Amino acid sequence: MTDAPRQFAGWDESAFDVLLRLQGEPAQGLMHEIRRDRERLVRQPMISLLHDLAWADPAFEDHSVWRYGKTPWWWQNQSAVVRIARNVEIGLRFNLDGLQVQGAWWYGDSDQISRFRAAVAAETSGAVLADVVADLLRRGYEISGDLLKRAPRGYPTDHPRAALLRHRSLLAVQYLGCDAWLQTPEAVERVLATHEELRPLLGWLTDHVAG
Repeated sequence: MTDAPRQFAGWDESAFDVLLRLQGEPAQGLMHEIRRDRERLVRQPMISLLHDLAWADPAFEDHSVWRYGKTPWWWQNQSAVVRIARNVEIGLRFNLDGLQVQGAWWYGDSDQISRFRAAVAAETSGAVLADVVADLLRRGYEISGDLLKRAPRGYPTDHPRAALLRHRSLLAVQYLGCDAWLQTPEAVERVLATHEELRPLLGWLTDHVAG
Protein backbone atom coordinates (compact mmCIF):
# COMPACT_ATOMS: atom_id res chain seq x y z
CA MET A 1 0.00 0.00 0.00
CA THR A 2 1.38 3.40 -0.94
CA ASP A 3 1.38 6.17 1.58
CA ALA A 4 -1.63 8.47 1.32
CA PRO A 5 -0.90 12.19 1.06
CA ARG A 6 -1.25 13.96 4.36
CA GLN A 7 -4.43 16.02 4.68
CA PHE A 8 -4.10 17.64 8.10
CA ALA A 9 -2.35 21.00 8.15
CA GLY A 10 -3.40 22.11 11.62
CA TRP A 11 -6.18 24.25 13.06
CA ASP A 12 -5.90 27.83 11.85
CA GLU A 13 -6.08 30.63 14.42
CA SER A 14 -9.40 31.57 12.83
CA ALA A 15 -10.87 28.36 14.28
CA PHE A 16 -10.51 29.88 17.74
CA ASP A 17 -12.22 33.07 16.54
CA VAL A 18 -15.21 30.97 15.48
CA LEU A 19 -15.32 29.15 18.80
CA LEU A 20 -15.05 32.44 20.71
CA ARG A 21 -18.22 33.63 18.99
CA LEU A 22 -19.97 30.46 20.19
CA GLN A 23 -19.19 30.95 23.87
CA GLY A 24 -22.00 31.03 26.41
CA GLU A 25 -25.51 30.56 25.02
CA PRO A 26 -25.25 31.55 21.36
CA ALA A 27 -28.48 32.33 19.52
CA GLN A 28 -29.71 29.93 16.86
CA GLY A 29 -29.32 32.71 14.32
CA LEU A 30 -25.63 33.10 15.17
CA MET A 31 -25.02 29.36 14.92
CA HIS A 32 -26.69 29.32 11.52
CA GLU A 33 -24.67 32.35 10.43
CA ILE A 34 -21.28 30.84 11.24
CA ARG A 35 -22.02 27.18 10.52
CA ARG A 36 -20.18 27.26 7.20
CA ASP A 37 -17.08 28.82 8.79
CA ARG A 38 -17.21 26.36 11.66
CA GLU A 39 -17.43 23.44 9.25
CA ARG A 40 -14.42 24.67 7.27
CA LEU A 41 -12.22 25.83 10.14
CA VAL A 42 -13.16 23.51 13.03
CA ARG A 43 -14.78 20.25 11.86
CA GLN A 44 -12.98 19.63 8.58
CA PRO A 45 -9.52 19.78 10.21
CA MET A 46 -10.68 17.10 12.66
CA ILE A 47 -11.75 14.94 9.71
CA SER A 48 -8.34 15.45 8.13
CA LEU A 49 -6.59 14.64 11.40
CA LEU A 50 -8.46 11.33 11.71
CA HIS A 51 -7.66 10.52 8.06
CA ASP A 52 -3.95 10.92 8.71
CA LEU A 53 -4.11 9.03 12.01
CA ALA A 54 -5.86 6.09 10.33
CA TRP A 55 -3.20 5.89 7.63
CA ALA A 56 -0.44 6.04 10.23
CA ASP A 57 -1.97 3.48 12.62
CA PRO A 58 -4.75 0.97 11.79
CA ALA A 59 -6.07 1.35 15.35
CA PHE A 60 -7.68 4.63 14.20
CA GLU A 61 -9.52 3.21 11.17
CA ASP A 62 -12.95 2.77 12.80
CA HIS A 63 -13.69 6.39 13.61
CA SER A 64 -16.45 9.00 13.49
CA VAL A 65 -16.31 12.79 13.61
CA TRP A 66 -19.37 14.25 15.28
CA ARG A 67 -21.67 16.62 13.43
CA TYR A 68 -23.84 19.35 14.93
CA GLY A 69 -26.14 18.87 17.89
CA LYS A 70 -29.04 20.98 19.04
CA THR A 71 -27.32 22.35 22.15
CA PRO A 72 -24.43 24.85 22.18
CA TRP A 73 -22.00 22.30 23.66
CA TRP A 74 -21.83 20.43 20.37
CA TRP A 75 -20.91 23.64 18.58
CA GLN A 76 -18.36 24.68 21.18
CA ASN A 77 -16.62 21.27 21.16
CA GLN A 78 -15.60 19.32 18.09
CA SER A 79 -15.41 15.67 19.07
CA ALA A 80 -14.36 12.47 17.35
CA VAL A 81 -14.32 8.87 18.52
CA VAL A 82 -12.22 5.86 17.55
CA ARG A 83 -13.74 2.47 18.37
CA ILE A 84 -11.18 -0.01 19.73
CA ALA A 85 -13.52 -2.68 21.13
CA ARG A 86 -17.04 -2.80 22.52
CA ASN A 87 -17.36 0.31 24.73
CA VAL A 88 -13.58 0.85 24.57
CA GLU A 89 -12.68 4.00 22.67
CA ILE A 90 -10.19 6.74 21.96
CA GLY A 91 -11.84 10.15 22.14
CA LEU A 92 -10.56 13.42 20.70
CA ARG A 93 -11.98 16.86 21.46
CA PHE A 94 -11.02 20.27 20.10
CA ASN A 95 -12.25 23.46 21.75
CA LEU A 96 -10.97 26.80 23.04
CA ASP A 97 -8.63 24.94 25.41
CA GLY A 98 -7.03 23.15 22.47
CA LEU A 99 -6.93 19.41 21.91
CA GLN A 100 -7.53 16.62 24.40
CA VAL A 101 -7.22 12.86 23.90
CA GLN A 102 -8.69 10.19 26.13
CA GLY A 103 -8.80 6.45 26.41
CA ALA A 104 -12.16 5.32 27.73
CA TRP A 105 -14.23 2.34 28.76
CA TRP A 106 -17.77 3.53 29.41
CA TYR A 107 -21.45 2.70 28.89
CA GLY A 108 -20.65 -0.85 29.96
CA ASP A 109 -23.49 -3.26 30.65
CA SER A 110 -23.74 -5.32 33.84
CA ASP A 111 -21.69 -8.18 32.32
CA GLN A 112 -18.84 -5.83 31.41
CA ILE A 113 -18.90 -4.22 34.84
CA SER A 114 -18.76 -7.67 36.47
CA ARG A 115 -15.82 -8.66 34.27
CA PHE A 116 -14.04 -5.42 35.11
CA ARG A 117 -14.44 -5.98 38.85
CA ALA A 118 -13.32 -9.60 38.65
CA ALA A 119 -10.21 -8.64 36.66
CA VAL A 120 -9.38 -5.79 39.06
CA ALA A 121 -9.79 -8.07 42.07
CA ALA A 122 -7.65 -10.86 40.56
CA GLU A 123 -4.07 -10.62 41.75
CA THR A 124 -2.27 -10.72 38.40
CA SER A 125 -4.59 -8.75 36.13
CA GLY A 126 -5.49 -6.29 38.88
CA ALA A 127 -1.87 -5.53 39.64
CA VAL A 128 -1.22 -4.89 35.95
CA LEU A 129 -4.07 -2.38 35.74
CA ALA A 130 -2.95 -0.65 38.92
CA ASP A 131 0.54 -0.23 37.44
CA VAL A 132 -0.88 1.05 34.14
CA VAL A 133 -3.05 3.64 35.90
CA ALA A 134 -0.18 4.72 38.15
CA ASP A 135 2.04 5.22 35.11
CA LEU A 136 -0.61 7.34 33.36
CA LEU A 137 -0.98 9.49 36.48
CA ARG A 138 2.78 10.05 36.51
CA ARG A 139 2.55 11.14 32.87
CA GLY A 140 -0.04 13.78 33.74
CA TYR A 141 -3.25 12.01 32.76
CA GLU A 142 -6.48 12.68 34.60
CA ILE A 143 -8.13 9.41 35.70
CA SER A 144 -11.89 9.61 36.09
CA GLY A 145 -15.13 7.72 35.54
CA ASP A 146 -18.46 6.88 37.10
CA LEU A 147 -17.56 5.95 40.68
CA LEU A 148 -19.39 4.20 43.47
CA LYS A 149 -19.03 5.76 46.92
CA ARG A 150 -17.39 2.58 48.22
CA ALA A 151 -16.20 -0.80 46.98
CA PRO A 152 -19.06 -2.81 45.41
CA ARG A 153 -20.96 -5.45 47.35
CA GLY A 154 -19.04 -8.69 47.58
CA TYR A 155 -15.61 -7.04 47.71
CA PRO A 156 -13.85 -6.05 50.95
CA THR A 157 -13.66 -2.34 51.63
CA ASP A 158 -9.95 -2.75 52.46
CA HIS A 159 -9.12 -4.46 49.16
CA PRO A 160 -5.72 -3.14 47.93
CA ARG A 161 -7.41 -1.97 44.71
CA ALA A 162 -10.65 -0.75 46.28
CA ALA A 163 -10.31 2.60 44.49
CA LEU A 164 -10.31 0.86 41.09
CA LEU A 165 -13.14 -1.46 42.10
CA ARG A 166 -15.37 1.58 42.59
CA HIS A 167 -15.24 2.37 38.85
CA ARG A 168 -18.25 1.68 36.63
CA SER A 169 -16.35 3.35 33.81
CA LEU A 170 -12.71 4.30 33.44
CA LEU A 171 -11.27 7.26 31.52
CA ALA A 172 -7.71 8.49 31.14
CA VAL A 173 -7.62 12.03 29.75
CA GLN A 174 -4.61 13.98 28.51
CA TYR A 175 -4.95 17.69 27.79
CA LEU A 176 -2.51 18.48 24.99
CA GLY A 177 -3.27 22.20 25.02
CA CYS A 178 -3.24 24.74 22.21
CA ASP A 179 0.41 25.64 21.64
CA ALA A 180 1.74 26.57 18.21
CA TRP A 181 2.11 22.92 17.12
CA LEU A 182 -1.69 22.64 16.98
CA GLN A 183 -1.59 24.86 13.90
CA THR A 184 0.75 22.42 12.13
CA PRO A 185 0.78 18.76 11.02
CA GLU A 186 2.75 17.99 14.19
CA ALA A 187 -0.58 17.39 15.92
CA VAL A 188 -0.75 14.01 14.16
CA GLU A 189 2.45 12.87 15.86
CA ARG A 190 1.30 14.26 19.20
CA VAL A 191 -1.89 12.19 19.07
CA LEU A 192 0.00 9.08 17.95
CA ALA A 193 2.41 9.49 20.87
CA THR A 194 -0.52 9.87 23.27
CA HIS A 195 -2.08 6.70 21.86
CA GLU A 196 1.16 4.81 22.55
CA GLU A 197 0.90 5.89 26.19
CA LEU A 198 -2.75 4.80 26.29
CA ARG A 199 -2.17 1.49 24.50
CA PRO A 200 -1.54 -0.57 27.69
CA LEU A 201 -4.82 0.66 29.21
CA LEU A 202 -6.81 0.12 26.03
CA GLY A 203 -5.29 -3.35 25.63
CA TRP A 204 -6.12 -4.33 29.20
CA LEU A 205 -9.72 -3.16 28.81
CA THR A 206 -10.06 -4.98 25.50
CA ASP A 207 -8.67 -8.24 26.89
CA HIS A 208 -10.45 -8.27 30.25
CA VAL A 209 -13.65 -6.23 29.85
CA ALA A 210 -14.86 -5.72 26.29
CA GLY A 211 -16.01 -9.30 25.68
